[in-house]
Amino acid sequence: MRLRKRLFQRLMVWSKMLAPQNRLGDRYVAWIDFRLHQRRWPSKNKMLFNDVLYRLKTSDEICDPLRVFVTDKEFGKLYIKAILGDAYNVPTLAVLRSKQEVASYTFPDVCCIKATHGCGQVIMRLTGEDIDVEEIKSWFDLNYYRNGREANYRDLTPKVIVEPLIFGTPNPLQYKFLCWKGRPKIVRAYHGTPGDRQRALFDMNWSDLDYGLKYPKAKTLPPRPDTFEEMKDVAAKLAADFPGIMRVDLYSDGQKVYAGELTNINSNVTSRFTPPDAEADASALLFSDDDP
Repeated sequence: MRLRKRLFQRLMVWSKMLAPQNRLGDRYVAWIDFRLHQRRWPSKNKMLFNDVLYRLKTSDEICDPLRVFVTDKEFGKLYIKAILGDAYNVPTLAVLRSKQEVASYTFPDVCCIKATHGCGQVIMRLTGEDIDVEEIKSWFDLNYYRNGREANYRDLTPKVIVEPLIFGTPNPLQYKFLCWKGRPKIVRAYHGTPGDRQRALFDMNWSDLDYGLKYPKAKTLPPRPDTFEEMKDVAAKLAADFPGIMRVDLYSDGQKVYAGELTNINSNVTSRFTPPDAEADASALLFSDDDP
C-alpha cells in the first residue's frame, strides 16, 4: 500500500511537468498540488480556507488587473500610496530594470535586495559584506509563475528593488492579516530569531487561536502591539478593493507601521493547519459575515 501511494504521488508530479502553460494546465496543476499538499481533493463549494484559496487560484479573478498589479512589489507600493499615502511604504532606494543596471549599481552597505516579480528571492546585506551579484542577475531569468502556476505572476516584468532594512533590522516584527471581503479576521504574528522563528495566530481582539498554520503554534506568544488598532485599519483599507480573500502583510515596531506586500494566494495553497481539523474553526472565523 505504501509503495502504491508513493508511485501514485510520483505519477502526479510527473504529470504536472507535462501540463501546458495555459489556464487549463494551470487548473490541472493546482488540482494535483492540492491533493499532494492538503492530502484530500478540493471542494467546489466548501468554505474551508484552502478550498477558497484554490477556487481563487483556478478562477479568472486571479487574473484581475488589480490583483496582478499589486503582485508586482514595485507597483504594490503605488497602490499603497494611493490608498494610504506614501508614509506607509518602505522607502525605495533603487529599482533595477536589467542585468546591466545590477552590474553597475553600487549596493548600500546595509540594505534589502529582492525581486519584484517573485517570492523568496531576498538578500539581506547587513555590514557591507560581499553579495552575489550573479545570483541577483539570475533573477531576471525567473518566471515565478512556472514554479507554482499562480497566474497573477505570469506576465510580470523582471526587476530588482533595493530597500533599507525595516527598522534597521533583518528580522522586524511582522503581522500577516487574513482578510475576507475587505475585513481583517485573523492575524499571524511573527517573532523570535531566524533560527527560532515563532508564529502565532490571533483574532481581531488579540485572542490567541489555539492552532497553527503550516508550522506548530508558537511556544511563546508575542504581546499585543501598541499599533494593533492602526494595523487593523490599514489592513482593512488595503483589502477593501478585493471582493474575496486577501492577505495584507504589515510590519511594526510598536510605534510605526509599514505595509509590506499584498498576497493573493497564501503559500500557494500548500499550508495546512496544525492540527489539520483546526481548518474548520479558522474558516468559520475567517469567512463569517459578522464584524470581527
